[in-house]
Amino acid sequence: MNVERVKYVIWANDMERALNFYEAVFNGEIVKRSEVISEVAVAGTTIGIHGGGEGNVTWTGMTFQVADVVQGASEVKAAGGALTKEPQEEDGEPPHLAMCRDPEGNEFMLTRKRS
Repeated sequence: MNVERVKYVIWANDMERALNFYEAVFNGEIVKRSEVISEVAVAGTTIGIHGGGEGNVTWTGMTFQVADVVQGASEVKAAGGALTKEPQEEDGEPPHLAMCRDPEGNEFMLTRKRS
């Protein structure tokens, strides 16, 4: 089988709000825009956003590695997302994990590379 591309698809009740969130928070590049399915490229990975979501909470399995989890969590909240687990120090090191939810109910993690 010749795989042409791999993308991860999430649901959105409000397509524009979802696109704006991933563009603003993760410097995503909107590469396709339609009512049914849109696409955002983040760090070389395509996230498909499918319309028709009902706003249900869904664990996506997506993880975004960032340099500063505390700053990233702040940006998630500022863009209309939420935190389900605040970043916390562990063993005297800066936080390495925050559990987040986008405005559409899709849950994801922010992580920091551990030393």
